[in-house]
Amino acid sequence: MPFDGRLLSGVTVLSAVIEAGTIARAADALGLTASAVSRAISRLEARVGVRLLERTTRSLSLTDEGRRFYERVGPHLAGIEEAAIEASGSAGIVRGRLRVNVDPFFSRIVLSSHIREFLEKYPEVSLELLMRDAVGDLGAGGFDLALRFGDPPNGSLVARKLVETRVLTVAAPAYVAEHGRPRHPSEVVDHDCIGFYDAANQRPFDWEFRKGKEVLPVKVSARVLVSDVGAMLSACEAGAGIAQILQLGSSHLVESGALINLFPEWSGEMFPLYALFPSRQHQPAKVRSFIDFCLGVIARENA
Repeated sequence: MPFDGRLLSGVTVLSAVIEAGTIARAADALGLTASAVSRAISRLEARVGVRLLERTTRSLSLTDEGRRFYERVGPHLAGIEEAAIEASGSAGIVRGRLRVNVDPFFSRIVLSSHIREFLEKYPEVSLELLMRDAVGDLGAGGFDLALRFGDPPNGSLVARKLVETRVLTVAAPAYVAEHGRPRHPSEVVDHDCIGFYDAANQRPFDWEFRKGKEVLPVKVSARVLVSDVGAMLSACEAGAGIAQILQLGSSHLVESGALINLFPEWSGEMFPLYALFPSRQHQPAKVRSFIDFCLGVIARENA
């Protein structure tokens, strides 16, 4: 298929539609009418010979063929943008929209209170922190990177471990005063527990305790199950039960006495935080700067 400018134009419109989520918002971003955007997509579909978008009056989504197509062309669009920046002599300038698929815990408990600092440091960046249940397809979602706890998914994503944090088992002083303090991790099965819902796997997280090389899984029956880390911490502080939390972003609650670390000698379980990128060789300056910023925030939280 010979290259022509209309093909690149159609791909650019497709990218805008995917990132905006609707044809109307894409039209506003591009300065076109909604009908002009629809026609551009139709011309692109005719050019490549497959249907790329499923369009209804209420929503739109990529077809399987459209997803595969965008996985291939998305990185090239980013490469064109990077090349233009380099050609202008501004390769090191941090600017543009940065779209991050971010873990809800890291965003709410650790990152959110520091965002103003990042924006003040890089005034030419607009930041989108979007919380998703799973990593999904970064390219098709228009994401520059993802920040996720747990082992990285299989596939073509490039993973960089940023930190490992301990898993603490905690309860409020009020809960301990009323129900007593368990002497061994196996005794938590006889206590009220607060479970955390793992949306990616559609079930509560398993509880596990580690001391040196000894690993002790414990099957708890959670009386309270939450999917929001803020709700979990608030419920635990209020004395609703025992919870397992990440030390990163929560250690101040233990240090202040708001929560009691019940089994410090069994806190050997570590949970990693990864930065995940679409497989491309060169990362834009905005991505590199954001990762450096996150590492600085993590270092301060762990200090």
